[in-house]
Amino acid sequence: MTRSPISQADAEAAVRTLIEWAGDDPDREGLLDTPARVARSYKELFAGYEIEPREYLERTFEEVGGYDELVVLKDIRFVSFCEHHMLPVVGVAHVGYLPTDRVVGISKLARVVRGYARRLQIQEKMTSEIAKAIHEVLRPQGVGVVIEAEHSCMTLRGVNAPGTSLSTSHLIGVIRDDPRTREEFLRLARG
Repeated sequence: MTRSPISQADAEAAVRTLIEWAGDDPDREGLLDTPARVARSYKELFAGYEIEPREYLERTFEEVGGYDELVVLKDIRFVSFCEHHMLPVVGVAHVGYLPTDRVVGISKLARVVRGYARRLQIQEKMTSEIAKAIHEVLRPQGVGVVIEAEHSCMTLRGVNAPGTSLSTSHLIGVIRDDPRTREEFLRLARG
């Protein structure tokens, strides 16, 4: 994926416009550098558009010593942004898979989560994207992804319901179809 042809100066001008629209003076001392800071922070927060998260999964290890049980990485913290309000979504992802004949470095699972999170998102889509990427690249017997997150668009505005969180899951293969494997994954992910 490649970054938009919009320049840093264009992004800063847009932030200046928003400051004025909000009712403040972008030339005031405390706001002088704000447009540049916001543009730089958005570049970092939306870095998921500059990468293809599936590529993190391409380097695998086949020497697994006969390991044939679930691999679960839990509590992967992430920050995303709601595509409807551009407000933060803060949460944790729990990712697991049942390998067939190879495993991936665990940091790669966290990088996949971050890659999809660093885009304008809805949580349901992000949950599905992570699971499908792992399934299609690693070809394991099953994949499970559970995401729990607080959406600022709901807790800071609108319905104003602080402390609420949304849980989503996407299960594929034996993690979806085998009741014992499903239960084991969910217990490990949420336990």
